[in-house]
Amino acid sequence: MTAREGDGGVRLAPVTYLPGAEPTVERVQEPVRWAIPLESNVDDAATPSTVDEDDDGDGAAGSSAEGAEEALTRRLRRSALSERESRTFLAQRGFDAGVVDAVIDRFTTRGWIDDAVLAEQLLYAGTSRKGQGRRAIAQTLTARGIARDVADAALATLPDDDDDRALEYARSKAHGLRSYDLDTAMRRLMGQLARRGYSGSVASNAARTALTEQRGSGGGVQFR
Repeated sequence: MTAREGDGGVRLAPVTYLPGAEPTVERVQEPVRWAIPLESNVDDAATPSTVDEDDDGDGAAGSSAEGAEEALTRRLRRSALSERESRTFLAQRGFDAGVVDAVIDRFTTRGWIDDAVLAEQLLYAGTSRKGQGRRAIAQTLTARGIARDVADAALATLPDDDDDRALEYARSKAHGLRSYDLDTAMRRLMGQLARRGYSGSVASNAARTALTEQRGSGGGVQFR
């Protein structure tokens, strides 16, 4: 579900939803989310619901494909997982490797696990909600187990606008640093930007600009 720039704005490639699921957002700019259906009777493509909802699957038989599907279904209702995270989840609950492979294959074939879609969602969250730079987003994709080629493809869609996003974030934080002297404000703001994956030069320029704007060039602001 890759976002593409078109003449009329942003278009999103189609994504396969789980049976009975509805997107939880309406804005076309944001990647569409999907969820495992909460009801078990949507059709025979949905996984069965024979295990109690409060059971996290720890006691399921290691050879039970049905038990593995149940456990992973309930987990995916809470939040999306990468393929690696899904494999780890099932393995930690004692399911046999063959069962894990079969269940993962079924879920990925139907689009219930999709690393490319998850990468886009993480990219959107990093840029639009967390004000992160490219480096921090790349680290998040790696930590979530997104394959290198999938992560690189997602990052390739990210505009080369770290400077702009860093400045936008710095401006949003500058007012809260008014009570600090300039050196302290600069140091704190640069630290916040660095933690969001911006390089030293990008963080320095953004912090300097934001603090200068916020305090006013006529207010005696001086940087060395």
